[in-house]
Amino acid sequence: MAIVDAIVQPPYLYKSIIKVFLFLGGPLLYGLYHKDNIFSVLKFQKKGLFISFSLGLAVFTVILGGYFLLRNVFEFSNIIDSLTKNGDITKDNFIYVSIYISFGNSFLEEIFFRGFTFLKLKKVTSRKFAYLFSAIFFALYHVAIMVGWFSWFEYAVIVSGLFIGGIIFNYLCEKLECLYPAWFVHMFANFAINIIGMILFGII
Repeated sequence: MAIVDAIVQPPYLYKSIIKVFLFLGGPLLYGLYHKDNIFSVLKFQKKGLFISFSLGLAVFTVILGGYFLLRNVFEFSNIIDSLTKNGDITKDNFIYVSIYISFGNSFLEEIFFRGFTFLKLKKVTSRKFAYLFSAIFFALYHVAIMVGWFSWFEYAVIVSGLFIGGIIFNYLCEKLECLYPAWFVHMFANFAINIIGMILFGII
């Protein structure tokens, strides 16, 4: 998927279709081969709702607040240029794309990075390895999406934040024994990022 995002760079619709096949297809093939229900991680637990909502609001506030604090320090205009040129994303379709990113894309990523490369991996490797593997590749995967957006220092800061976010998401899934708490927080993070995108596109 990183190769598709960074090198092939197809239109966003095709990229999203490829992602569905990769992020769902891999776990499904694993589940069929090992006769393991990969979607068992989708069981719902009420006990995590309040924690997830509170943490989601905190993440939303930090990301949006960080943008307003650093918008004169980081060069954010490159993001719009890159999205328009390589991602086939414009001011006209960004609202629709942001809805998909917040709900559908975040769900795919949680199934793959938390449900598959953490909860399932943890059963066949050590807990520490599963934590690090999932968080590292969650962070590195997003680097390919953001090619050309930032300087190396800005990338380092963002990747560090994504790694920490991956660790937190893993902890939520492990502690609450389901995927939804991490997905909920992930959605709030995407809400904040999409609001920033709307500001940059001049939508709001």
